[in-house]
Amino acid sequence: MKAFAAALLSLLMVLAVGCSAEEPSMEQTNGSAPETGWTDDEVTFDSDGLTIHGTYRHLADDQPGPAALLISESGQTDRNGDNVVAGPVGNMRQLAEYLSDHGIASLRYDKIGTGDTGLGPYADRPRDVGAAVYTAGAKAAVRFLTEQAGTDKARVSVYALGEGTTHAMALATSTDPGAPLVHSLVLLQPLTGRYLDLITNRVRADNAAQLKAGSKTQEEADSVLAAWLHAVEQVRKDGTLPPGQLPDGLSAILNPGNVKAVVEQDAIDPLALAASVPAGTPVLLTCSDSDGQANCADVAPLAAALEHTRLTLVKLKGVNHVLRDDPSDNVANYAKQDPLSAQLTEPLGRFIAE
Repeated sequence: MKAFAAALLSLLMVLAVGCSAEEPSMEQTNGSAPETGWTDDEVTFDSDGLTIHGTYRHLADDQPGPAALLISESGQTDRNGDNVVAGPVGNMRQLAEYLSDHGIASLRYDKIGTGDTGLGPYADRPRDVGAAVYTAGAKAAVRFLTEQAGTDKARVSVYALGEGTTHAMALATSTDPGAPLVHSLVLLQPLTGRYLDLITNRVRADNAAQLKAGSKTQEEADSVLAAWLHAVEQVRKDGTLPPGQLPDGLSAILNPGNVKAVVEQDAIDPLALAASVPAGTPVLLTCSDSDGQANCADVAPLAAALEHTRLTLVKLKGVNHVLRDDPSDNVANYAKQDPLSAQLTEPLGRFIAE
């Protein structure tokens, strides 16, 4: 259960930690040779008083062209996909390089609590950081990208991984005055349901596995599930938790320190967002038979909710959650720096060309 929590939404375990100078970072020039014409600029922009740091990868001549906003996975995952749990993953940096190879500029950024952004004005009140702060950061990022001289405003796309896909869809469905239009979406290994429902499903599956292995009795399994369901009911009712700790490591997922963030995240329904994406929007959606967070059976309802768009569904085989060939999907392998899977990059190349 603890391993699952770390891999799924590390936000809810490490939110109050803030960022550390020792956190891994893969920020570098990324091999941008002068003859390629591409450059990586360190940039900053404001999001409701929070200064967000990022990397704007663009052509040096700044002729208007397509541009993409990259939104990383949940929790303390920085602009490059590096995570305090998994280490220097670097998959979002690789994605930015892939896009520039296909003529697309990109902006990737350190979300609140990560990298150079840190907690900013929330340093003394980390419990106030919830989904709304992350969505506000994404909105500020796409505005910044749209304002750049090298961005063709009619060809702005959003690429996101995991929980970041909910923020990507929020951008595509935004009704804010003057909100930039999102031309296309790439939803990689997405969050497939409301947060607490996903955890409930995992608790049931974990109980079933332990019952089969003989490491838990039926009475113990029923007690764990009942405690969790009671906590979910109370959190959804009034935003508070029952007294005492939850059993079986579940307090690492839901506790007084992160209950605000959980309530805000749980209020986001990816299926409702997907159904609201404008008709005809080009969307590439991935799932994998090796990804416990975004397997194809779980992603199917999201795909159905996106049927009104120009949907391309890519079913990966043996690809892990960070988009590399590894059927084990072991978090310990995330930082091996393998290339992005060709099972992703090949259909992505076709999607871009269309």
